[in-house]
Amino acid sequence: MTQQADSPRRSPAQDSDPPPSLLAELRDAITPHATLLVVGVLALQLLFIASYVGALHHPKLRDAPFGVVAPPAVAEQTVARLERLPGEPLDPRKVADAAAARELILNREIDGALLVDPARTTDTLLVASGGGRSLATALTTLVGTLERSEGRTLRTVDVSPADLGDANGLTSFYLVVGWCVGGYLCASALAVSAGARPTDLRRGAIRLAALAVFSALGGLGGAVIAGPVLGALPGSVAALWGLGTLVVFAVGAATLALQCLFGIAGIGVAVLLVVIAGNPSAGGALPLPLLPPFWAAIGPALPPGAGVWVARSIAYFEGNDVTVALLVLSAWATAGAAITLVMAALRRTPEPRPSEA
Repeated sequence: MTQQADSPRRSPAQDSDPPPSLLAELRDAITPHATLLVVGVLALQLLFIASYVGALHHPKLRDAPFGVVAPPAVAEQTVARLERLPGEPLDPRKVADAAAARELILNREIDGALLVDPARTTDTLLVASGGGRSLATALTTLVGTLERSEGRTLRTVDVSPADLGDANGLTSFYLVVGWCVGGYLCASALAVSAGARPTDLRRGAIRLAALAVFSALGGLGGAVIAGPVLGALPGSVAALWGLGTLVVFAVGAATLALQCLFGIAGIGVAVLLVVIAGNPSAGGALPLPLLPPFWAAIGPALPPGAGVWVARSIAYFEGNDVTVALLVLSAWATAGAAITLVMAALRRTPEPRPSEA
């Protein structure tokens, strides 16, 4: 029997590998993919701040549609004077009489009207706080200042006042924001649980059907809570239910489509469009004539702005002037559903998920 020579003993320090460097640990803990996600979240955060502060920090009247009721000569002089105001806060036009001015306000064609009575020292301003209390206040302040500069007094009449339960006129805005949040969160939940992109046409249709059911329930719940339960918003519950269903489905379908196009990053794009761009430009805290030009221009084309316009029309303006806004919401819903189905039909490889909804 041969005896093997003993191998040299290794010290404990030699048995253990050297600890990784801090740089190596950072590279292992924070992958390039995670870095991109964090950078994207930072960009959304900064855009959120810039959008909200930029839209709301300095309210200023711009081109608010405004009527003037007066005898012909006085009306022409008043319109000319209002057109020359610095910053062009008003877009004045002559109106035949007080009844016509009220009708134009209720039809949402003008935001207010001045009834000038040359035989007296008191004129009358018609406003509609149901369209936004901040807008009514801004018109009252501006016209009141002009009247005092000419030694006249002003009487203000609210032809469509905000409901007592809607003290600041913001209920419609928060209601629509809630519906929008539900729409993109539902679509996001489907992506997180079963993959951002449906694996085939049938799965895409199932997602849209699930979203439609969710939209109907969310629309009804929001209308009932804001109306009968809290008494915060007047108007037809059925009409608000239909609006809520359309808003939730439009935002949800758009989010599903963005996820089909961009993967999980589509959720961030949806947040960019709906929350960062859409909410401050929706005309909630500040109606459109008080917003800076950029936000006033994009607001009506995005779901929050279209939804707020229709909700206020239902609550305070007899459902008038909602066609364009409903077409905007329908376009988002239709485009989102169509893109989702087309992208699902074109899928060839399944998402790396254990199950698919």
